Amino acid sequence: MSARYEVHGSVPVAVVTLDNPPVNGLGLSTREGIADALKRAEADGGVQAVVLVGAGRGFSGGADIREFGTPKALSEPSLAALIERLERSAKPVVAAIHGVAMGGGLELALGCHYRVAAPGAQVALPEVKLGILPGAGGTQRLPRVLGAERALEMIVSGEPARSEDLAALPGQRLFDRIVEGDLLEGALAFAGEVSARRPLPRVRDLRAELPDREAFFQKARERVRAASKHQPAPLRCVDAVEAALTLPFDAGLSLERSLFLELVATPESRALRHAFFAERAAGKVQGVAEDTALREVKRVGVVGAGTMGGGIAMTFLNAGLPVTLVETKPEALERGLATLRRNYEAQVQKGKLTPEALTQRIALLSSTLKLEDLREVDLVVEAVFEELGVKEQVFRQLDAVVKPGAILATNTSTLDVNRIAAFTKRPQDVLGMHFFSPANVMKLLEVVRGERTANDVLATVMALARRIKKTAVVSGVCDGFIGNRMIEQYSRQAMFLVEEGASPQQVDGALERWGFAMGPFRMSDLAGNDISWAIRKRRYAEQPALRYSRVADRLCEQGRFGQKTGAGWYDYAPGKREAQVSPVVEALVSEHRQALGIAPRAIGDEEIVLRLVYALVNEGARLLEEGIAARASDIDLVYLTGYGFPLHRGGPMHYANEQGLARVVETMARFAQNPHDDAEFWRPAPLLARLAAEGKPFV
Repeated sequence: MSARYEVHGSVPVAVVTLDNPPVNGLGLSTREGIADALKRAEADGGVQAVVLVGAGRGFSGGADIREFGTPKALSEPSLAALIERLERSAKPVVAAIHGVAMGGGLELALGCHYRVAAPGAQVALPEVKLGILPGAGGTQRLPRVLGAERALEMIVSGEPARSEDLAALPGQRLFDRIVEGDLLEGALAFAGEVSARRPLPRVRDLRAELPDREAFFQKARERVRAASKHQPAPLRCVDAVEAALTLPFDAGLSLERSLFLELVATPESRALRHAFFAERAAGKVQGVAEDTALREVKRVGVVGAGTMGGGIAMTFLNAGLPVTLVETKPEALERGLATLRRNYEAQVQKGKLTPEALTQRIALLSSTLKLEDLREVDLVVEAVFEELGVKEQVFRQLDAVVKPGAILATNTSTLDVNRIAAFTKRPQDVLGMHFFSPANVMKLLEVVRGERTANDVLATVMALARRIKKTAVVSGVCDGFIGNRMIEQYSRQAMFLVEEGASPQQVDGALERWGFAMGPFRMSDLAGNDISWAIRKRRYAEQPALRYSRVADRLCEQGRFGQKTGAGWYDYAPGKREAQVSPVVEALVSEHRQALGIAPRAIGDEEIVLRLVYALVNEGARLLEEGIAARASDIDLVYLTGYGFPLHRGGPMHYANEQGLARVVETMARFAQNPHDDAEFWRPAPLLARLAAEGKPFV
């Protein structure tokens, strides 16, 4: 069993230690262990009280995710039954909280008669982030100890709060004591003090009250509804918390359970749970053992001080890693350093960074005009112009000067990592680290595994990604890797839609209403239309038979490269980022249609969304078949964290699974009949066709 039982002290106190690494998850073995320990404590006439404490770095991280979807998750004792058992104990039970008490861990503590905590302990009910709500009494007990307002804020946001901050709230009953020094000693002393007190306090017996309750919850619903347009769970959290104030405790528990069961069956919750597990699965790299020895990374070099290089440097500085920034020309270096400092100063002005932290980060930064000054770094990230000849020059020089065993990474977004590695005598030390702009903000990091990349290099960079707070996904080598290879097909369909009759703003609006952070044309204007133009020109030479709409080329021929030029698919006022419908673009598109002999037709939002999303799905299937992506969930993670795909849809491959792949193939066949589209475009990838025929999903 994953709970240890010992008796301590002159006033005998049973100490029950949750011991289920890594986070003391409340799996079946742990629940059974706690229940067994309670029986032993009650049967021992000498024991006066019980202390629940967590082994290792925290009290409990909540449910054991290793048991999700297994019979063990539903086996008795359930967490709710265990909490009821704690409340019924004839001897006082004290929860001693350090590190974290998350989800079911906090609910378990709320079932104890008393709670003490170490300073800095973090508590949360984060279930809303999985599209559900707390299912073991959290929505009924937390308002009774913190008040409805603070409890609702925690439950709807799912964000953690620190023990000392909550303990300072007037009238709170969550923490009976903040223990400075040794937590177990303090908990044992406290247990001795309360061992003879009767009756035993139970959270269920407290009243949750709030003046002007109806007005408060009306405003709360308005606020939550506006902030969670596509998510049902936050509003259901409001319903459950209100029940803590209006219903008897057991009736409130019953409502919480029914709301939990309702939410767990929603597609939104399935999508959020899929995303949760996708992030964990991405860290398991095929062919790389989990115990692979890592290389040491104590100092980083970044080559290129432009927008991307500066953002990459900030990412490492934010993690406390010393960075040497290299440029070839003094003016470029000065400009890059000034931009980096300006970005940090803006964070200070917004209250996101303290002046002291800014000083510490700048102190970690050094700069140079010589690649030779990277001689002793452990990792170099190249972020120079996206041209193979330029990359070749940089990597040949790095190979000559950087110490043996250092990792050489390229930030290329499209070029062949294997060719870049071949410019060195150490291809085993080379891989891609494709950051997304702005690199210090965007979570996604595509880690590109070359055909000769060493396993320990890959493992080191994946571990480093966690240190710099990035979500890392491994990709094989191909043009555009996972994300950009798929987005090219998405963009092709967006152009076809405009040719056929949709306007850029209609396409963007349809995708944004569906949940995308930004539609394809606003995204292109932000990234720079000249970037995709350069890719298309390369495609025209490489694949002359491939059909592309030329409407975007006509835009670029007029110098409309997006926000940076004040004009793209939209017009932009000087210094503004607000997209305005452009009469110039309307006229350009109209002339283009006339030249092709296309009579514009009305196109509905559903067709727009499905053509763009299924374009992603079909290319994603090819990536899986080719082994570029290891699993469908990796593709989803790339799109959720790097491309603004709506979280409540779970990613393109998950969405296709939800629709049923046979239905996806049928819809694609219908699109292929469109004379103005490209029938070959809609030929299902072999993997998609096979899975659809077999009635199976992507995995």
